[in-house]
Amino acid sequence: MELENRIVIDEAICGGKPVIRGKRITVQTILEFLSAGESREEILKQYPSLEDADIDASLRFASNLMNRNYIIKELA
Repeated sequence: MELENRIVIDEAICGGKPVIRGKRITVQTILEFLSAGESREEILKQYPSLEDADIDASLRFASNLMNRNYIIKELA
């Protein structure tokens, strides 16, 4: 499955987690760096194969997930 033309989900890559196409860098990794206060520039420096548009795609992917409805069930 390909999303945003940059995010790929393949069960054979990183256990099926969403990754940047052609890389083993997960969307989760990018989001964790951003949430820890890292700048885009620092992320791109640490992962030189990434492009700024990959970070944008990761944010759009996460935002799209939050656009869904979720039901929380209590465990018996």
